[in-house]
Amino acid sequence: MTAANANRGFVVPESMQAWVLGNPDELTLVRKPVPQPGDAEVLVRIGAIAVCGTDLEVIRHGHPALIQGGQPFNKNFTPGHEYMGTVAGLGPGVDEYDIGDRVAVEIHAGCGRCERCREGMYTACLNYGMNYGDHDKGHRANGFTTDGGFAEYAVNNINTLVHVPGDMGDEEATLIVTAGTAMYGLDVIGGLIAGQSVVVMGPGPIGLMGVAVAKALGAQPVILTGTRADARRLGIGRQLGADHVVNVHEEDAIAAVRRITRGKGCHYVLECSGAPGALNDAARMLSRGGRICLAAFAQEPVPVDVAYLVSNNIYVFGIRGEGRSATHRAAALMAQKRFNAGLIHTHTFGLEEVPTAIRYARDRIDDAIKVVVKMAC
Repeated sequence: MTAANANRGFVVPESMQAWVLGNPDELTLVRKPVPQPGDAEVLVRIGAIAVCGTDLEVIRHGHPALIQGGQPFNKNFTPGHEYMGTVAGLGPGVDEYDIGDRVAVEIHAGCGRCERCREGMYTACLNYGMNYGDHDKGHRANGFTTDGGFAEYAVNNINTLVHVPGDMGDEEATLIVTAGTAMYGLDVIGGLIAGQSVVVMGPGPIGLMGVAVAKALGAQPVILTGTRADARRLGIGRQLGADHVVNVHEEDAIAAVRRITRGKGCHYVLECSGAPGALNDAARMLSRGGRICLAAFAQEPVPVDVAYLVSNNIYVFGIRGEGRSATHRAAALMAQKRFNAGLIHTHTFGLEEVPTAIRYARDRIDDAIKVVVKMAC
């Protein structure tokens, strides 16, 4: 592989810098062997990686990562999953990509053999985490069950890659995954139809991309809710296409949605806040027969008014990541410049500064929204 890569300007080293997770919240920069791509895989030289809220969960709490059948701590595991880069090596028989191609990645490859994967729902793979020792069923989810992107190189299945156009910057390309998560909840799984109304609860990265994607898909109106502390984010939401923004410290969100929709309620709620009462609030924003997509992790179990959901024929579903090739669809919208995902990118750090990048993302230092780690910062 090294000789072939050298002929095209790529000399792949034997080892690389990578961050590994020790105890909870303990990251150490080490040298690890550069992984080798197998069948239907490529080696990606990582150019940039965004810090996701789920990375923060993995690094502090472990869940939803599953390494060697258990918690990811002290297992030489490299987290991180929202990355882009350049194809630097090809596995046996791979001709779908060329060395030198710029690509963004999605997380889940799935096992390809279980019922869910055969249905195309590889983010709900029944063999999640079964990829070690005698249990290796072929499942891969970089940054969750296999090494991720806080490193110089990573291996990806060809089905998890999407081409990045030449006029798209590295930082923006990392946001294809974030936009893909919103896309997954809205189009194929959510069944959003142009002209339907959408409420996005929570102006975090996925919520803001939810606004942009919903508007690009023809939603009308798009309503974004947030708090006083989210004032800057609500403003960015307007730039990304929100027709209305609601500061919940100034106006009751349910009443605002009812007012905007002339008492009808909306068709769809994308819940991205994870707040304890969010599901019940979302239900009361909907018209009868509406749909709620849950895209955030609640910190604790929450009470739910099931009777209200049932009596109003409300559909509730959760999403995990960016399935059904949603990254490809999101990348197409971004390549067509249907929205400017780069608006949510606020901070950039180098690879050696990953702990600082994580701290900025977790604590919202300097009003950070999307923090990106760039290899050549």
